[in-house]
Amino acid sequence: MEPWLSALVGGKPQAAWDLFSERYRGLMLATIRRLVRDDDDVMDVFSSACQALVTNDFARLRRYAAQESQRASAATWTVAVVRNLTIDWLREQDGRQRRTVPDNLSALQREIYRAICLDGLSRVEAHGTISARSSSGLTFGEFLREVTATQRAAPCADEFAGRRSAHVPLSDELPGAVASLDPAEAEELARRIADALAEQPADVRLAVELFVVERMPAADVARVVGWPNGKAVYNRVYRALASIRVSFESKGLDPSDLA
Repeated sequence: MEPWLSALVGGKPQAAWDLFSERYRGLMLATIRRLVRDDDDVMDVFSSACQALVTNDFARLRRYAAQESQRASAATWTVAVVRNLTIDWLREQDGRQRRTVPDNLSALQREIYRAICLDGLSRVEAHGTISARSSSGLTFGEFLREVTATQRAAPCADEFAGRRSAHVPLSDELPGAVASLDPAEAEELARRIADALAEQPADVRLAVELFVVERMPAADVARVVGWPNGKAVYNRVYRALASIRVSFESKGLDPSDLA
């Protein structure tokens, strides 16, 4: 258990916040900078996000701590929460009304639409966030099938054009020539990649997600995961990808899918 979680569960919320903010300040700022360019605005959003996290006796942190099973990593959860708060801040600044979720979707599809189309999460983040709120054990492949069905029924509006599109193409989230595969093959490949990556240590999984999926600069990834420098990120991420290739080969799969 992370030190901030232990402190929170142990009835020391202020100590928990101090540990959390020290651990995830860099990740919070990097998340905000993906949507906000002006440095002064970045700090305004950061201050607002911190206030939201400590309000009502650290309610958001407590809700996360209460999710004993199917809990997303603290880093994934932090990215999702801070991105949502940043988007809310931008909407308030721009005077935009919040879009609504279409009524013609199932309960799961409504969650997917909200996460991807309204909150701007990647599929990886959306899967982690939704899985953390559910005990269904939804696999990544099953999740991708639901994403496809959701976007057929209610395509995302490109609300954040010029900042970051709320819809991230599948080819941007999975290595190799996934875009050339049919949907069933792409989903199966996604499942196999997720399974292979799950064998890696937690800090390596997070680094791969931030560096490959989120395209965070190597130096920022190093600060977030506690590695010495960007070179360590390059070395360990590409070593992890090489390990996945070996895993693919051992199962008779084509490693070119990870080229």
